[in-house]
Amino acid sequence: MTASERTRRLDHRFITVHPANGRHEGMEKALWYLLTATRGGENRVRLIRALSERPKNANRLAEELDVSYKTVRHHLDMLEEHGIVEPGDNDYGRLYFLTDQFETNRETFEEITERL
Repeated sequence: MTASERTRRLDHRFITVHPANGRHEGMEKALWYLLTATRGGENRVRLIRALSERPKNANRLAEELDVSYKTVRHHLDMLEEHGIVEPGDNDYGRLYFLTDQFETNRETFEEITERL
Protein backbone atom coordinates (compact mmCIF):
# COMPACT_ATOMS: atom_id res chain seq x y z
CA MET A 1 0.00 0.00 0.00
CA THR A 2 1.37 3.40 -0.94
CA ALA A 3 1.51 6.46 1.29
CA SER A 4 -1.33 8.03 -0.72
CA GLU A 5 -3.67 5.24 0.32
CA ARG A 6 -5.14 4.73 3.74
CA THR A 7 -6.86 1.75 5.24
CA ARG A 8 -9.91 1.99 7.37
CA ARG A 9 -11.81 -0.64 9.28
CA LEU A 10 -15.34 -1.59 8.19
CA ASP A 11 -16.80 -4.25 10.47
CA HIS A 12 -14.28 -7.08 10.24
CA ARG A 13 -12.86 -6.19 6.83
CA PHE A 14 -10.18 -3.73 5.85
CA ILE A 15 -10.90 -1.61 2.81
CA THR A 16 -8.23 0.28 0.89
CA VAL A 17 -9.36 3.80 0.05
CA HIS A 18 -7.79 5.58 -2.90
CA PRO A 19 -8.01 9.32 -2.16
CA ALA A 20 -7.58 10.29 -5.81
CA ASN A 21 -10.88 8.74 -6.89
CA GLY A 22 -12.49 7.86 -3.54
CA ARG A 23 -13.11 4.28 -4.67
CA HIS A 24 -12.88 1.45 -2.20
CA GLU A 25 -10.95 -1.56 -3.44
CA GLY A 26 -12.66 -3.89 -0.95
CA MET A 27 -16.09 -2.62 -1.97
CA GLU A 28 -15.40 -3.48 -5.61
CA LYS A 29 -14.37 -7.00 -4.61
CA ALA A 30 -17.42 -7.35 -2.36
CA LEU A 31 -19.74 -6.28 -5.18
CA TRP A 32 -18.25 -8.78 -7.61
CA TYR A 33 -18.52 -11.53 -5.00
CA LEU A 34 -22.05 -10.74 -3.80
CA LEU A 35 -23.53 -10.19 -7.25
CA THR A 36 -21.78 -12.81 -9.38
CA ALA A 37 -20.24 -15.55 -7.23
CA THR A 38 -23.22 -16.44 -5.08
CA ARG A 39 -26.71 -17.77 -5.76
CA GLY A 40 -28.47 -14.70 -4.37
CA GLY A 41 -26.82 -12.25 -6.75
CA GLU A 42 -29.94 -11.56 -8.77
CA ASN A 43 -32.02 -10.79 -5.68
CA ARG A 44 -29.27 -8.57 -4.30
CA VAL A 45 -29.22 -6.58 -7.54
CA ARG A 46 -32.99 -6.17 -7.29
CA LEU A 47 -32.68 -5.02 -3.65
CA ILE A 48 -30.02 -2.46 -4.52
CA ARG A 49 -32.11 -1.17 -7.44
CA ALA A 50 -35.16 -0.82 -5.17
CA LEU A 51 -33.13 1.03 -2.53
CA SER A 52 -31.73 3.30 -5.24
CA GLU A 53 -35.23 4.67 -5.74
CA ARG A 54 -35.65 5.49 -2.03
CA PRO A 55 -34.98 3.95 1.41
CA LYS A 56 -37.35 1.11 2.30
CA ASN A 57 -37.94 -1.36 5.09
CA ALA A 58 -37.67 -5.14 4.73
CA ASN A 59 -41.44 -5.67 4.56
CA ARG A 60 -41.82 -3.17 1.73
CA LEU A 61 -38.90 -4.73 -0.15
CA ALA A 62 -40.41 -8.21 0.24
CA GLU A 63 -43.72 -6.98 -1.18
CA GLU A 64 -42.16 -5.09 -4.08
CA LEU A 65 -39.79 -7.86 -5.08
CA ASP A 66 -42.28 -10.66 -4.42
CA VAL A 67 -39.89 -12.65 -2.23
CA SER A 68 -40.26 -13.77 1.36
CA TYR A 69 -39.42 -11.47 4.24
CA LYS A 70 -36.86 -14.02 5.45
CA THR A 71 -35.10 -13.95 2.07
CA VAL A 72 -35.00 -10.15 2.06
CA ARG A 73 -33.60 -10.09 5.61
CA HIS A 74 -30.89 -12.58 4.63
CA HIS A 75 -29.81 -10.49 1.65
CA LEU A 76 -29.98 -7.24 3.62
CA ASP A 77 -27.77 -8.79 6.29
CA MET A 78 -25.24 -9.83 3.64
CA LEU A 79 -25.30 -6.39 2.02
CA GLU A 80 -24.96 -4.71 5.42
CA GLU A 81 -22.05 -6.95 6.40
CA HIS A 82 -20.19 -5.82 3.28
CA GLY A 83 -20.94 -2.12 3.73
CA ILE A 84 -23.41 -1.76 0.85
CA VAL A 85 -26.50 -0.95 2.89
CA GLU A 86 -26.98 0.49 6.35
CA PRO A 87 -30.06 0.49 8.57
CA GLY A 88 -31.63 3.59 10.00
CA ASP A 89 -31.87 4.12 13.75
CA ASN A 90 -35.50 3.13 14.28
CA ASP A 91 -35.99 -0.56 15.16
CA TYR A 92 -39.67 -0.65 14.18
CA GLY A 93 -40.05 -0.41 10.42
CA ARG A 94 -36.29 0.12 10.08
CA LEU A 95 -35.43 1.72 6.76
CA TYR A 96 -32.39 0.61 4.78
CA PHE A 97 -30.16 3.03 2.89
CA LEU A 98 -27.34 2.58 0.40
CA THR A 99 -24.03 3.61 1.96
CA ASP A 100 -21.76 6.38 0.76
CA GLN A 101 -19.12 3.70 0.08
CA PHE A 102 -21.55 1.98 -2.28
CA GLU A 103 -22.44 5.24 -4.03
CA THR A 104 -18.74 5.90 -4.58
CA ASN A 105 -18.56 2.52 -6.32
CA ARG A 106 -21.89 2.65 -8.16
CA GLU A 107 -19.99 2.56 -11.46
CA THR A 108 -18.67 -0.89 -10.55
CA PHE A 109 -22.22 -2.01 -9.68
CA GLU A 110 -23.49 -0.81 -13.08
CA GLU A 111 -20.59 -2.53 -14.86
CA ILE A 112 -21.36 -5.81 -13.09
CA THR A 113 -25.08 -5.66 -13.82
CA GLU A 114 -24.44 -4.98 -17.51
CA ARG A 115 -22.52 -8.27 -17.67
CA LEU A 116 -25.17 -10.37 -15.91
